[in-house]
Order: sequence, then structure tokens, then C-alpha cells
Amino acid sequence: MTRSPHALICLCFLAAVSCLGADAPPMKTLKVVRADDFEITGDGTAASWKRVEWEPLAPRGTKTREDATRVKALYSSQGLYFLMQGADRKVTSTMKEDFADLWKEDVFEVFLWPDEKTPLYFEYEISPLGYELPILVPNFSGKFLGWRPWHYEGERKIKKATTVQGGSKTSGSAASGWTAEIFIPYELLKPLENVPPQPGTKWRANFYRMDYDDGQAASWDWSRVGPSFHEIEKFGALIFE
Repeated sequence: MTRSPHALICLCFLAAVSCLGADAPPMKTLKVVRADDFEITGDGTAASWKRVEWEPLAPRGTKTREDATRVKALYSSQGLYFLMQGADRKVTSTMKEDFADLWKEDVFEVFLWPDEKTPLYFEYEISPLGYELPILVPNFSGKFLGWRPWHYEGERKIKKATTVQGGSKTSGSAASGWTAEIFIPYELLKPLENVPPQPGTKWRANFYRMDYDDGQAASWDWSRVGPSFHEIEKFGALIFE
């Protein structure tokens, strides 16, 4: 049976799409274990952290730095816990206020997108000195702008602490690495749907790091995105156990 040129073109197109789908990497997933609430100290010594393994972030770009960067996650009845750690050589963190443009210096970042039906997600950044940037981000076709939380206090306020290994918590200090420990309460995430998570719930998410040793920018991500950290369709998934 002969086919028209148009039909042959369609068949070739479908075959190409099928091949691309087969070659596409599977979505990264991280299983989040439930735990009782515990104190945030900034060093990750709480016993609950021993129950979960580290998840690596991968270097980005053409001039990568192989400084190991990793994350752990837990959740409780009250909120989510994240522990992020990265090897380093020098602390670059001159900003000394919250809600500053922290991504322009050393920083860890957590992006949480609980409900895929709405292009609205939560972004959190923390510097080695412990300054933070919590914002709610609407993202419409790649156009995004963060909004600061209202009444960011009491049970809505994030608990966080940082420590620097092999150096001091001062900008310019030599260091072998730094660690951030974060608790994000569900009360702060109330504007988002699908909160709090239940066993079996899936949230889209990503984790990032920026570092600026001697003015040379380096970055890492958990689920690979392109030039923008806000490519939410490429985020991985948190699966709550």
C-alpha cells in the first residue's frame, strides 16, 4: 500500500517524537521521610537526619567546579526540613540584610511548587551568614516576579541556621565548606494549594547553589534546568512517604 507524501511526513514526525521521548531522562525524584519536629542548629547533627541519605546537586555550565554540593529533606506535621551542604574555598557574602539580592553572592536555594495546576511557587534563598530571601513567585510563560510574604512572623516565620566549616562566618574568610539547615512551616505556604502534603503527595521542586570564589561564578542544580532557575517544567519531584 502506498502512502501520500503528507502521510509519510506525519509518520516521520511521530517517529522522531517517539525517539525523543525515549531518550528524555526520567524526572528526578526525592523521597521525603516523615519525622518528629526537632531543633534547628545549622550543623545537621539532629538524629532525624541520620535516617535519610544525601542527594547530590550537579555542577552547571562549561566552567564547572566539582565542589561537592548536596541536600537532605524531611517533613513533619508542621513543616518541611532541608539540610544543604557544599564544599568551598572562600566565603563570599557581604550582604547583611534579609530580602536582598542574595543570589549575587554565595547562596543555597530551595524552590517548592506544590500544585502543578497553578504556575505559583515558593522560592527560598539563604546565605552563609544566615540572611534569607523568602518569596512567592508567579510564573506566566517565563515571566516571573517574586512577592514578599505578608506578616512574616510568629508561626509563619522560617527557622534557619548556618555554619561554616574550616573558617569563620565572615565574608572573605577561607573555608572548606558551609551548611544551611532550614525549617519551612506550612503556615507560610498557605497561599499555595496541595499544602500540607500527605503520604503519597507529590510536589515539584528544585535545589540550587551559587558560589562566587574570587569573582568567578559557579552554580549547581538538582534537576537540570537551562539558563534560568525558574524553568519549572524541568523541576524534579518530592514524594512524601
